[in-house]
Amino acid sequence: MTDTTALIAGATGLVGGHLLNSLLASPRYKRVIALTRKPLAQTHEKLSNVVIDFDNLEADVAKAKLSVDDAYCALGTTIKKAGSQEAFRLVDYDYETAFARAAQKAGATRLALVSSVGANAKSSIFYTRVKGETENAIRDMGFSTFQVFQPGVLLGTRGEARPAEQLAISLTPLLNLGLQGPMQKYRGISAETVARSMVAVMEADAPSATHRYREMVAAAHF
Repeated sequence: MTDTTALIAGATGLVGGHLLNSLLASPRYKRVIALTRKPLAQTHEKLSNVVIDFDNLEADVAKAKLSVDDAYCALGTTIKKAGSQEAFRLVDYDYETAFARAAQKAGATRLALVSSVGANAKSSIFYTRVKGETENAIRDMGFSTFQVFQPGVLLGTRGEARPAEQLAISLTPLLNLGLQGPMQKYRGISAETVARSMVAVMEADAPSATHRYREMVAAAHF
């Protein structure tokens, strides 16, 4: 085990829950600090839980006087769940960029981000445009390593029901068969695979890159 500390935001989400477990199991990290709105029920000898107000994220992290090496951002919502485009942007742009700034001030030089397939700051689609803007904003912060993970439909059990998404998930095995070549990046992928790939890529000290379906599956099963 190295004397390295990871900071994670989004540990209670679909990818984040698996990510937290992967970080705790990783020999790379001696300590894992999870930023959450409410105390985690989970306990572990390597886990430190810091409860913050995400609307005041940077100030709260500064008050905690954290010292970290690597940062993992698995924050995210949907427009439907958030209730409006403005509320969606608050989480997927404002919170995520605030987390990156706070992590950098706490010493992080490497950051891994869960984004979305199709992310593009010039997209005409609001969702993928915000994702692209977030990627660009964090990239411009100058982390020595910035790993971006762009999954398609995320497979896994969520705490809340999303009927449309559940339908898409049920059709994923069939749809994946039809997504070949350049379209392979749109394949559905398990949240656990995304999480495992994030930790594997960071453990390997790989250069900055954008990881899509094929790269994530390969990294997770290396």
